[in-house]
This record gives sequence, structure tokens and C-alpha cells, in this order.
Amino acid sequence: MRPTPLRVGLAVTAASAVTFALATPIHAAPSQDALIAEVYGGGGNSGATLTRDFVELANAGATPVAVDGWSVQYLPASASASSQWQVTPLTGAIAAGGRFLVAQAKGTGGTVELPAPDVTGTIAMGGSGGTIALVTETSALTCKTAADCAADPRVRDLVGYGSSTVVRETTPTANPGNATSAARPALTDTDDNSADFAIGAPTPVNSHGQGPGNPDPDPEPEPGDKRVRDIQGTTRISPLLGQKVSGVPGVVTATRATGDRGFWIQDTAPDNDPRTSEGVFVYTAALAPTVEPGDEVLVSGTVAEYRPGGDAASNANQTLTEITGATVTVKSKGNALPTPEALTPPAGYLPTANGGSIESLPLDPATYGQDYYESREGMYVQVADARVVGPTNSFGETWITTNPTQNPTARGGTIYLGYDQPNSGRIKVKPGAAAPQVSNVGDVWRGATVGNVEYTNFGGYTLATKAVGEHVPGGITPEVTDAQRSYELSVATYNVENLAATNDQAKFDRLAAAVVGNLKNPDVVVLEEIQDNNGATDDGTVAADATFAKFTDAIVAAGGPRYQWRQIDPVNKADGGEPGGNIRVAFLFNPARVSFVDRAGGDATTPVSVVKQHGRAALSVSPGRVAPADPAWNSSRKPLAGEFKFRGRTVFVVANHFNSKGGDQAMHGRYQEPVRSSEVQRAKQAALLRGFVDQVKAVDKGANVVLAGDINDYQFSPAVGTLTGNGDVVALMDTLPATERYSYVFEGNSQTLDHILISANITRYRYDVVHVNAEFADQASDHDPQVVKLRPSTGNAHVDQLVFVLEDIVEHLPRH
Repeated sequence: MRPTPLRVGLAVTAASAVTFALATPIHAAPSQDALIAEVYGGGGNSGATLTRDFVELANAGATPVAVDGWSVQYLPASASASSQWQVTPLTGAIAAGGRFLVAQAKGTGGTVELPAPDVTGTIAMGGSGGTIALVTETSALTCKTAADCAADPRVRDLVGYGSSTVVRETTPTANPGNATSAARPALTDTDDNSADFAIGAPTPVNSHGQGPGNPDPDPEPEPGDKRVRDIQGTTRISPLLGQKVSGVPGVVTATRATGDRGFWIQDTAPDNDPRTSEGVFVYTAALAPTVEPGDEVLVSGTVAEYRPGGDAASNANQTLTEITGATVTVKSKGNALPTPEALTPPAGYLPTANGGSIESLPLDPATYGQDYYESREGMYVQVADARVVGPTNSFGETWITTNPTQNPTARGGTIYLGYDQPNSGRIKVKPGAAAPQVSNVGDVWRGATVGNVEYTNFGGYTLATKAVGEHVPGGITPEVTDAQRSYELSVATYNVENLAATNDQAKFDRLAAAVVGNLKNPDVVVLEEIQDNNGATDDGTVAADATFAKFTDAIVAAGGPRYQWRQIDPVNKADGGEPGGNIRVAFLFNPARVSFVDRAGGDATTPVSVVKQHGRAALSVSPGRVAPADPAWNSSRKPLAGEFKFRGRTVFVVANHFNSKGGDQAMHGRYQEPVRSSEVQRAKQAALLRGFVDQVKAVDKGANVVLAGDINDYQFSPAVGTLTGNGDVVALMDTLPATERYSYVFEGNSQTLDHILISANITRYRYDVVHVNAEFADQASDHDPQVVKLRPSTGNAHVDQLVFVLEDIVEHLPRH
């Protein structure tokens, strides 16, 4: 029998640590703790009731005595020179005041079994006499006389039973028989066997206090009828949800002592069904787990499904299957962990349920990547040479890909090019027992990154790391665009992420350095997420002059031009964003290169219109807001139109920041296909903005129009499709190679939310997304800026061709 299991109460009763005290060996001196309490050699003999011989040990002391590496040894009564000590090794401990039963050989007679022994040996002891020694080693004794054995320091206690026994302490006991044993009733040791032991009916007792024929008050647990695979089942929801399970076997693969405390177990005897996970999380609530990796355990508790974010029907998150309210029996320690499985999800992503829940659908891990991860939920897995596709965030989380060949970008990310291409190889990594080094897109964790799969909020399937490969930088650096030529008007867009005068100077300096050094001082900068002067403080402040002043001063300090700004203060708390921040869009422009046409009258509620002046389009107010009272702009930023002059030509620039994707169902959620409810408002916003472009074009078909900003939608989205219309507006993101169409990285997908669109009559342009933020763990903003260097049209294609030729000639004239 294995040693007494250590019982650990989790979320039910706190565990108390067992401390083993190893008493100091004595030399031929009475033992004060570990003793031989009873010996019986008649088991299974004629006239015996018990079927086995036994030796019962006891502890007369006040602290446990560990007997790992000790032994019980037997020498026949009439020992001769050729006689050998027979050895039964011991494991475990004798509790203070407790008993410890060592079963020996079984005979053919008797009718009563011993109580469950603590250790089982095979020695056939003599019924009428012999010597039993308790020895602090497992090597066989060599002494054959009482004196020699008394002098051996390994002998902790010794009893010679039967009057003819040679090796004994002082005088042997009286003769026992097949129906009687020699027992020490008082647990005293005087080093005289005849005084310490009495002959009587055998009374074996084990460490649980159980005697023959009595039920075990604390039986050793045995595995129940449910295994991990039965809990996980073949769908996303456990078939045993809400039921109690007992004795679920497994080996602890990892623990978590903070946050959602608990540990993972894995069945080491898996089935052949690829749909059923062999791992599960055991949630211990407020208690830190007291088990360790390598512990062989039996877990009892209630099967639950934890849905991050709550169980409301509106919460699209999937669930994590777990065992709660658990009690755990540790059967053994130091076991080898199962070999971590390499993650190899297929190219597919998720099945569809026509907008409904997929949770009852049978898993198909060979077809769908998310089904594959679900079928490995809780399991011990690994990724070799993991490539980072989403930089480490402030929570220490990083996105990697398990499929390095799946839609790679030139800089090491994974490009997102359509709702039907969500990239199944992506998985979030969060710190577990090992914390990954802060990483940028394109970095590689060389070697094995090992951990357990779970489902979490904000990202879905996650790898909680136990070991991380060696960090190897991918070498990406912030990009730098080339400067505009003298005849090119450069227009940039930059979401500066809640910039307020209250931000540290360092943020302003970094943003300014990007404008000057990376964007090369664009002539016009469309800004999104400029906040009022006191940022998130909600006191009615809407003015942002201090924010603009601090930003433009930082640009000058970085070596850039003295930009001017144009903007309109919003109605307090009417434009969404961070509460109290009053974010808005705005223009910066370099008056040395481009002029702004100011027309008074623009305010938060007055709409801009298009008027005809001298046969050409003009704005009624400049700057002016596009349809600010329309419900499409409720709790959202209103587009800001501005009229610019460059080299005698008019350019209309509209700054935009459409409503966010907040409220959309998660790509990785239970509802498939996910509802993208935010698209409804953006569709209305796009229609209004497109209508404004149509107004301009109705007055002046050859007008130069630039739409720039954070559209909060993809280049393949319906909103962008509305803006491009019949092809008379060009989405510049679509002009890039497919692998370069991104300005933002979300959940490991390189994607675009930011756009510059131009009227199709602008045929000469150079466009660049300048990657300075989104791929890096250290960011000044979560968006990358982009810039177009364009040659505005005169409104007449033939004149354009002549003007452009002349500009080219002038540009290349020698400078004196």
C-alpha cells in the first residue's frame, strides 16, 4: 500500500501542513518515540483467525516520525551463521501517538483479513518465535547475537519473541502461537522484551485506527467513475455542468497563486477522441493552491462553466470549464508531467450558427481553429519558436501565432484582410509561472513556450505560460517617410490617443518627434482624440487651446515648423470618448506651406454647406462641422471640414473619427457569425460624409477632396465601401500591397482603422502608412499615422498635365 495520502482542502477547508520530525538515532538505548508495538507470526496457520503475519509499529512521542528509508527486518529464532535478515522497506510516517501496520506473508488458513496495511512485505515469520528489528536503513543487518545487535546504531528497536529466541533485548518474550501475538501494552521500552511484551490475542491497528473487521474511518480514495474527458465533453459546455464529481484523476501540470487562483490537472491516460480535452482547471477561489506540478491527485467538486464578463445573454464570450468547491487528495508527488502537445490549429476559424450560439455544436478541431483550442482547453501545450504578432501590453500579455506562414506581414505580424480571414493561428499569451519578456511584433521566442490553454476575457483562447522560449528581437524600427516635394501637398492623419494638456510632457515630445522626424513635417495634420484642457476631469471644460499650444510648442522644440490649428469645441459630453475628455478632431497646418481659408460662423451645432463662388465650390463656414445635428453623430465625433489653399489650388480636407466598435460581438465569441452592431451607426455616418462629398462634386466636379482620419473600420468594410462610392473616391489603403494594409494591431491581427481617401481626380500622389506605434510595446499612441503627398488638381485634366510638367521643370532647376 502507498503511504497515507496528504489531504488538501481547497475552497472547503484549509489544509494544514504536516511536519515530519526525524528523531535522533540512539545506540542500544530505549526508544522514546518509534517502537515495535506488536509482532504476530501465526497468520494463515492452522488455528489462526487472521490470514497474515504482521508487525505493528507505534509512536510514543509527541511529533510524527518519518520512516522513509527505514525497514522492518526479521531473523529466525534459532539463528545460525548462515541465517540472513529479511528486509521490508518502509515509507511514510508514524503519527504522534499513532500506529503503523506492516503486513507480511499470507498463509492458507484464517478467515479474517488485516485492516488495510500501511506497508506490505512478504516475510514468512515464525509463529512461535523469531526476532523483529526496526532499522533506520534498508540494508540488511549482519548481527547474529543480542550484544552485536545492541551495538548497531541502525537498530532503533528490537524484540525477540518466543522463549528460545537468541537475538533479543535482555530476555525474550513468552511463547506466542498461531492464535496469539506478543504485544507491548504500555508502549514503554525498558530494553527487556519479557518485561515490555505480553502474550494475547492479536490486535493489529493501522495508521487510520482501523482494526480487523472494522470499516476504515478514512479510507484511501480511489478514482471515481468520471475522468477529465467526461467533464470536458465534445461540445463547449460540459455535459456534467452543475454536477458533483468525485475522485477525478490527474497530474498537476501548473498552478496559479494570484488572480483566478487554482491549478490545472491532466489525465495521463488519454482517450482517442480528438474532441475531448484531457486537461481542466481547478478553481480554488481565495485560497492559493497547495498542490505542486507533478502531484498525482484525485479531485472532487462541482463542474462549472465560467463566462468571463458574466452570464448575461448579451455577453458573447465563451466559457472556461472548471471544477469548483474542490477537495483534493494528493496520492503521490514528483511525477513526470505529460509531454506538452504542440499547438497546430487548422486554417478555419469557427463554425456558424446563423448568428446564434455555437456552444451546443459538436467540436470539429480538424476544421476550425477555435474548436481546436477548445478541444485542448486546460491541457499542457507548447509552441515552438513562437513569433510575436501583437506587442506586449500593460498587462504583460502578448499575441503570438502558432502558424508562422499564415498571412504574414513584411514586418512580422499577421495581416487581417477580411471577415473570412481571421487568422486561426493567433493566441494570446499571458504570464503564468513564467513571464515573457516584453516583445514587439516580429520578435521570436526561440525554443519551446509551454503552458496551459484557457479562455479569458479580452482575447478568448489564451496560453498561460509556464516556460517561455528565448527572446530574439525581430529588429523592426520605427519607419520614416520621405519628405514632400515642393509641389506636393502632404496631408497626414494621426490618432494621438486622448491627448490632453494634463498629459506628461514626454507624451507630447514623442508625438512631436514623430510629426517632425517620421512624418517629415506634413503640411496638414488631421488629428483625432484631442481632449479638452483638463482631460478626463468632468467639470464642463470644452476648450482645448492649452492642449494645442502644448503640442505645437513641442513640435517647434523638436525642430518642426510653428503649426497653427483650427478646430471647433464640441458641446460638453456630446462627442463620446473618455468621459469628461470631450475629444474632437482638428487640423494642424504649416502656414509657410499652405493657407487656411477662414470663414466665420462655424460652431458645434452649425452645419457646413457647399456654396458656389466664381464657379467653384467653397465652404459656407471654415472650419465647419458636417451635419452635426444628425442622429448619426450621437455620442460620436462630428467631421470637421476645412478649406485650404496650396499653390493657388483649393483642397477640401475633412477630418473624421467615426464611432467605435464598442458593442460588437467578439470575433472569438459564442455567437457566430458575430453581430457587428456598431456598423449600423458607421454606415449612417459614411452616408452623410459621402453626401458631403457629393455636394462638393455637384458644384465642382474637379474639386480636390481629402477625407482623413480614424474611420474605425476596415478597408473591406461597408462604411469604406460607401465612401468610395462609384470609384470617384479612392481609398488609399487599397493601393498598398495586401501585406501592408494596416495601421493598428488588435488581438494579434494587423489591420486598419485609419484611412486617407482622395477624390479620383487627384491622380498624382504618394501614400505611406508610417509604422511608429502599433507594432511596438512602447507606444506614444496605439495608432500608426499615415501621410499622402499629393499634387492637387486644377480642375481641368489638360491644364493639370501642363502645370505638372512645369512644376517638375521648376523642381529640377539648379538652386543658387
